[in-house]
Amino acid sequence: MNQSEPSVTVAEAARQLQALEGAVAQALVGQPQVIREAVVALAAAGHVLLEGVPGVGKTLLVRGLAQALGGQFARIQFTPDLMPSDVTGHALFDMKSEGFRIRRGPIFCNLLLGDEINRAPAKTQSALLEAMQEQQVTIEGEALPLPAPFLVYATQNPIEQEGTYPLPQAQLDRFLLKVFIDYPGVDEELAVVRQMTSGQIGDRLDTSRVTQVLAPADVLAVQQAAAGLRMDDSVLNYAVRLVRAARDWQGIETGPGTRAAIALVRAARGHALIEGNGFVTPDDVKVMAPAVLRHRLKLTADLEIEGYRPDDVLVDLLAGVPAPRS
Repeated sequence: MNQSEPSVTVAEAARQLQALEGAVAQALVGQPQVIREAVVALAAAGHVLLEGVPGVGKTLLVRGLAQALGGQFARIQFTPDLMPSDVTGHALFDMKSEGFRIRRGPIFCNLLLGDEINRAPAKTQSALLEAMQEQQVTIEGEALPLPAPFLVYATQNPIEQEGTYPLPQAQLDRFLLKVFIDYPGVDEELAVVRQMTSGQIGDRLDTSRVTQVLAPADVLAVQQAAAGLRMDDSVLNYAVRLVRAARDWQGIETGPGTRAAIALVRAARGHALIEGNGFVTPDDVKVMAPAVLRHRLKLTADLEIEGYRPDDVLVDLLAGVPAPRS
């Protein structure tokens, strides 16, 4: 994306993002933080890994987001027998023209839902790598650009290990955020059950209340506005110090790389924009740090045995690295 002046103001971009949050909330009830992080990633032009037990709304979130955005939406159900060509497409012989033509796969879309991505073997998972990083797919030596914007929202189930293929670190690092979806509160769960059982036949995912509030061109404009937000050197330094501290923090065996610092800056800009601020604050960095870093570090075996999670260590990290005074 070029570095020219954004075509929308900060206030207008914030209004659009907040309208997007409200639209998605019509489908996914009781998960405001999840929706916020999903929308922040969109503003930051980043991909999202959604993790949660079955039945908490991972697929519903992405379907609601797709409906609110318009554009092209595709879903891929990852299974152990899925081939890379099922994702990217392939060349086939056309009898009429007596030549080969490219059949484009479902990845050629604006918003891709990769359902249960950890159920596909590594060869198929890697088919996403080039697309997520380079915004293009190579088929028979020909580089084909993907539509803009292009975003991947992939889901995985953390409780079943049989028949799954854990994502390699190289691919995890391509996701800007890892977002947890937990069980809703009792009032929210009651509202969900009431909504899904009032005159509705079956358990089809209901996104009928979601209205389109943005178009793909609007998303590109919002992303440009986020990329142009001012960020003081002290705040930039704070983001880098957090990432560097994580590499040597007690209990962390393998820390995040430089891409994590870049992702943290991008996510902080996205959060500042949705808040309607024309500059990034240390609080924007703090708020987004867990979602940016939790999948980019590996805990020591001792902590894992004791049941610690990356988020537990990140709480101490954020408390231990002083933030600049804004």
